[in-house]
Amino acid sequence: MGFIRDSIHGDLHLTDFELKILDTVEMQRLRRIKQLGFTNLVYPGANHTRFEHSIGTLFLANKIGTQLELDNEIIELLRVCGLLHDIGHAPFSHVSERALKHDHETVTKEIISDSTITDIINDKFDTKLITSIIDGDTKYGKIISGDLDVDRMDYLMRDSYYTGVAYGIIDTERLIYSLTYEGDDLVLSDKGVQAAESTLLARYFMYPTVYQHHTTRIVNSMFRVSLKRLLEDKVVTEEQLRYIDDGDLINITRNTKGLPEETMRNIDTRHLYKRADNIHLQQYEDPGKIVEMDKKYLREAEEAIAYKLDLSPEEVIIDMPEELSFKKMSIQVKTYHGLRPLSEVSTIIDSLKKAQYNYADLSLYMSKENEQKAIDKNIKIEDYLTLPV
Repeated sequence: MGFIRDSIHGDLHLTDFELKILDTVEMQRLRRIKQLGFTNLVYPGANHTRFEHSIGTLFLANKIGTQLELDNEIIELLRVCGLLHDIGHAPFSHVSERALKHDHETVTKEIISDSTITDIINDKFDTKLITSIIDGDTKYGKIISGDLDVDRMDYLMRDSYYTGVAYGIIDTERLIYSLTYEGDDLVLSDKGVQAAESTLLARYFMYPTVYQHHTTRIVNSMFRVSLKRLLEDKVVTEEQLRYIDDGDLINITRNTKGLPEETMRNIDTRHLYKRADNIHLQQYEDPGKIVEMDKKYLREAEEAIAYKLDLSPEEVIIDMPEELSFKKMSIQVKTYHGLRPLSEVSTIIDSLKKAQYNYADLSLYMSKENEQKAIDKNIKIEDYLTLPV
């Protein structure tokens, strides 16, 4: 065995088989992809990578497999799934993903099924089984991709540590030791409810504080518009994004005349867009409908506002916040009255379904100069966009 010293988990021991996977071009690329994209413009310490997160997920997958007393072969399989689960991320991770047709889960499956990694995996495991587990399927899938999975445990701890924000501190030990199997279903013992609540509360607080911080949203939105232009003009393709890293994409952006070059210069010098208007979603009876609305209506509103202000549509951005999706909580809790959904056992989880919209807003972004034009013409999002009620 070899080992890597990790900031969060300490010494992470890796088998020779795992080291062979780790040394592939596909895995090493993750060293150069930031976990939180441009968040380091808000929290300067947030420079950790998908590579660190991947080996951390492997560590926690091992820990939970050991606690569940699974066979060694299954634990080895879960470790590899944890290691590979994010291999399909494009540069800047989720920042780019919203500009792409394919999500990182799809690309992950394609890389596992057809790359230099495939031959290595085939010596020991079935690639289809690995992609199924990463998708959250089979008996063991919820360990890697579920309501209380090892992916989420690691990124909350890691993101909290590197941003310096205390909200992501969770009791992983208690949570892991509270998980068990009932048949083929991963369930939570009643003693683990508080640990589960703390994990989901951490996620709830990390969203407005880190993941959906207003400055982060502005930078991410600016970069996404630039990336869409690069894709439309075929300066770069979606296929190429699986092979390049953050630095490559920044260089391409900096050296592409027009909007991309201008966007990168503004980000480099922190000449960021301003929030010209916003709509708080908590005022609506069903904010989820707004978050899930067809994004084409946002694009139409952007074009209408741009026309009113005599601007290019790319100079106007309406950004929709991401949803936490607590409504999808399905993990069962083992109680004296049988298995019950966590959302029924915990009143906190039920409250989070509504509370997740407390800080969510639909925002209109544009440059400082164009913001003044919008103020002068009294531009309001609600005048250009009909929201579902």
